[in-house]
Amino acid sequence: MIEVTRLNGKKYWVNPHQIESMEENPDLTITLLSGKKVVVHETPEEIIERIVSYRKKIGMQEL
Repeated sequence: MIEVTRLNGKKYWVNPHQIESMEENPDLTITLLSGKKVVVHETPEEIIERIVSYRKKIGMQEL
Protein backbone atom coordinates (compact mmCIF):
# COMPACT_ATOMS: atom_id res chain seq x y z
CA MET A 1 0.00 0.00 0.00
CA ILE A 2 1.12 3.56 -0.66
CA GLU A 3 0.15 6.55 1.44
CA VAL A 4 -1.67 9.50 -0.13
CA THR A 5 -3.25 12.61 1.39
CA ARG A 6 -6.84 13.54 0.62
CA LEU A 7 -7.69 17.20 0.11
CA ASN A 8 -9.12 17.37 3.65
CA GLY A 9 -5.66 16.45 5.01
CA LYS A 10 -6.52 12.89 6.03
CA LYS A 11 -4.11 10.12 5.15
CA TYR A 12 -5.35 7.30 2.94
CA TRP A 13 -3.65 4.14 1.68
CA VAL A 14 -4.06 2.85 -1.85
CA ASN A 15 -3.06 -0.50 -3.33
CA PRO A 16 -0.78 0.62 -6.19
CA HIS A 17 -1.66 -2.51 -8.18
CA GLN A 18 -5.24 -1.21 -8.38
CA ILE A 19 -4.38 2.18 -9.92
CA GLU A 20 -5.73 2.44 -13.46
CA SER A 21 -4.91 6.07 -14.20
CA MET A 22 -4.02 9.48 -12.77
CA GLU A 23 -5.20 12.86 -14.03
CA GLU A 24 -4.39 16.42 -12.96
CA ASN A 25 -7.33 18.82 -13.17
CA PRO A 26 -5.81 20.78 -11.25
CA ASP A 27 -5.74 18.40 -8.25
CA LEU A 28 -4.55 14.86 -8.86
CA THR A 29 -7.37 12.35 -9.33
CA ILE A 30 -6.42 8.68 -9.03
CA THR A 31 -8.82 6.26 -10.69
CA LEU A 32 -8.78 2.69 -9.39
CA LEU A 33 -9.67 -0.43 -11.39
CA SER A 34 -12.97 -0.54 -9.48
CA GLY A 35 -13.89 2.87 -10.89
CA LYS A 36 -13.50 4.59 -7.52
CA LYS A 37 -11.76 7.97 -7.71
CA VAL A 38 -9.53 9.48 -5.02
CA VAL A 39 -8.49 13.15 -5.19
CA VAL A 40 -5.14 13.77 -3.49
CA HIS A 41 -2.61 16.52 -2.70
CA GLU A 42 0.39 14.67 -4.14
CA THR A 43 1.82 15.22 -7.60
CA PRO A 44 1.92 12.46 -10.21
CA GLU A 45 5.70 12.33 -9.79
CA GLU A 46 5.35 11.73 -6.03
CA ILE A 47 2.84 8.92 -6.60
CA ILE A 48 5.04 7.28 -9.24
CA GLU A 49 8.04 7.51 -6.89
CA ARG A 50 6.02 5.85 -4.12
CA ILE A 51 4.87 3.09 -6.47
CA VAL A 52 8.44 2.38 -7.61
CA SER A 53 9.64 2.39 -4.00
CA TYR A 54 6.83 0.05 -2.96
CA ARG A 55 7.59 -2.38 -5.78
CA LYS A 56 11.28 -2.39 -4.89
CA LYS A 57 10.36 -3.03 -1.27
CA ILE A 58 8.31 -6.12 -2.15
CA GLY A 59 10.91 -7.34 -4.64
CA MET A 60 9.13 -6.59 -7.92
CA GLN A 61 10.95 -5.42 -11.00
CA GLU A 62 9.99 -2.04 -12.47
CA LEU A 63 7.42 -2.47 -15.20
